[in-house]
Amino acid sequence: MTYADFFYDIKGRFMGADVSDIHEHLAFEFDIEDEEAGGAFYVEVKDGQLYVEPYEFYDRDARFICAPDVLVKIATGEMDPVWAFTTQKLKVEGNIDKALRLKEIIEAKQREMQEAAKKEEKKAKKK
Repeated sequence: MTYADFFYDIKGRFMGADVSDIHEHLAFEFDIEDEEAGGAFYVEVKDGQLYVEPYEFYDRDARFICAPDVLVKIATGEMDPVWAFTTQKLKVEGNIDKALRLKEIIEAKQREMQEAAKKEEKKAKKK
């Protein structure tokens, strides 16, 4: 998997998350350690909107460093980010309090996906 493939997969997993209840500015940089899919991108919450872009973010609150599979598991909810940090699968630099807010973004996206699945299930039952 190339960096571009990985980035667009992750971007798709994050985009659409309802962050309207997060009123502070958050900026996270992700440094992915991998020969093929390695690279940096950022996730930013600004004015109730979520942005995911394939660039480094120098004015970041926190920096996350991990392998691609770890980030995918965190993004899908298969791995708790705090557990990943505790077991050293995820390294974190910067403001730890703000870094913990990443979990809120992931949980918001998971709630949206669960609601969408329930709606699809209801549609299927009506047919």
